[in-house]
Amino acid sequence: MDMSKLYFIKALLDCGVTGSLINRDFVCSKGMNTQTLSHNIPVFNVNGSPNETGQISEVVNVVLRYKTHSKRMLLAIFGLGK
Repeated sequence: MDMSKLYFIKALLDCGVTGSLINRDFVCSKGMNTQTLSHNIPVFNVNGSPNETGQISEVVNVVLRYKTHSKRMLLAIFGLGK
């Protein structure tokens, strides 16, 4: 939020997941400012096993815009892969 930068990206929205995530590599490549969580959030796969990428320890505050709709969101930073 404090960087006032605009990015045009493809995104998957409202896909029924229990949280909103953003790729760690994207956040790092754009130099986005992050906030560290007071407690890490464990991430589990569909079969209940812990995800090999690790836990969520940071978030980023963003405004998502699509056409005339905008929404301020706190996105959990996670290694989503390709």
